[in-house]
Amino acid sequence: MPTESGSCATARQAKQKRKSHSLSIRRTNSSEQERSGLQREMLEGQDSKLPSSVRNTLLELFGQIEREFENLYIENLELRREIDTLNERLAAEGQTIDGAELSKGQLKTKASHSTSQLSQKLKTTYKASTSKIVSSFKTTTSRAICQLVKEYIGHRDGIWDVSVTKTQPLVLGTASADHTALLWSIETGKCLVKYGGHAGSVNSIKFHPTEQVALTASGDQTAHIWRYMVQLPTPQPTADCNQMSGEDEVEFSDKDEPEGDGDGSSDCPTIRAPSTFLKSHQGVVIAADWLVGGKQAVTASWDRTANLYDVETSELVHSLTGHDQELTHCCTHPTQRLVVTSSRDTTFRLWDFRDPSIHSVNVFQGHTDTVTSAVFTVGDNVVSGSDDRTVKVWDLKNMRSPIATIRTDSAVNRINVCVGQRIIALPHDNRQVRLFDMSGVRLARLPRSNRQGHRRMVCCSAWSEDHPICNLFTCGFDRQAIGWNINIPALLQEK
Repeated sequence: MPTESGSCATARQAKQKRKSHSLSIRRTNSSEQERSGLQREMLEGQDSKLPSSVRNTLLELFGQIEREFENLYIENLELRREIDTLNERLAAEGQTIDGAELSKGQLKTKASHSTSQLSQKLKTTYKASTSKIVSSFKTTTSRAICQLVKEYIGHRDGIWDVSVTKTQPLVLGTASADHTALLWSIETGKCLVKYGGHAGSVNSIKFHPTEQVALTASGDQTAHIWRYMVQLPTPQPTADCNQMSGEDEVEFSDKDEPEGDGDGSSDCPTIRAPSTFLKSHQGVVIAADWLVGGKQAVTASWDRTANLYDVETSELVHSLTGHDQELTHCCTHPTQRLVVTSSRDTTFRLWDFRDPSIHSVNVFQGHTDTVTSAVFTVGDNVVSGSDDRTVKVWDLKNMRSPIATIRTDSAVNRINVCVGQRIIALPHDNRQVRLFDMSGVRLARLPRSNRQGHRRMVCCSAWSEDHPICNLFTCGFDRQAIGWNINIPALLQEK
């Protein structure tokens, strides 16, 4: 009678083990499904203060977690069996290759190499599966804390800047590459006023601290100051954007644009000339802001200078020089005569005008690419964002190194800080908006799905601590601005 070789016997044993385990898995899956159904019925029968929609979402998430880890467990068993089979085969081959035995060290090295490859495969599968679970859970949490309230559509080109008035009535302002600035009713999304006095892209908009006056900077090498008067329309009930179906996150094409014909501003009053021109730059004016009190304004330009003007006379008070490349942004302190300018030269500079007789300059170095913006917080901190994908928090009393660094996966555009809660909003080139605290801890990411959120680069963010519904606004190159409701107490509690 012929006898089986060692390798054939090993293969037959491995086949029998796999068949037996396959039957075991099927029995286990069947029992797990029955147990999962019983658990769901028990949970649904219990009294709970959670809304049914939230409970159902939680049940689905926990079910996904259980299924993912069950699949990982099964795959782990399969991989372990493959390792055992491989080791048995290597041992058998080691005894018959050319009639000579492999040394114990060679066999161990070969088996170790195969085992490490399978181990790496297991780790990769585990990380991918658990990342999917965590991402799904974080997305659901973000939707509950960060809700889209209103979209503002009417510009014909990308929106560079967004700002909210500091006085009543509260209105939203947007500055666009279509050469216009628009004022919006926050509640209704209706355009209230169009400013069409610029001959180039409108790159920024800021409101006077006490009057109905706006300051805009433009690619036509000027900044304009213009007065407006608005009457807010009666708010109408709006649909809840968060009850939409199909909330799975998707990637948008750059060709995607918000629905509508872009003519939402065609029937609103138009202001065609400013009350004051600020002219002395030799290049694009990329940003402008009011100094505390509103009697002076500062502008930043691609001609590598920032200018300080007297608003009443429009005269140039100071020309701030020192940057080696084009400026990208300027910002003023809310309570002190301080100005910060950022530049493509990877630095930002602090200008101190508290002493009328002299102004000092401090240079902050810490980024490796263009500093896209630097903004003040209440107190002695400055927050800077850069194309090097980092955001840094600085103490004005110690310029040598930042007190916190936030590292991201995309270039950061014009950031804004919620002064009262010290929360930083980060708009990104990759269409995301993330929220961090001042110590660098990530708090949330604004939801973005196939029905809501920005479809192209997010250019700017702005907080409004005075509006009861919308407290964060963002704008992007998809020609729309968005108003969000951020549940800050819940956000900080999640932290």
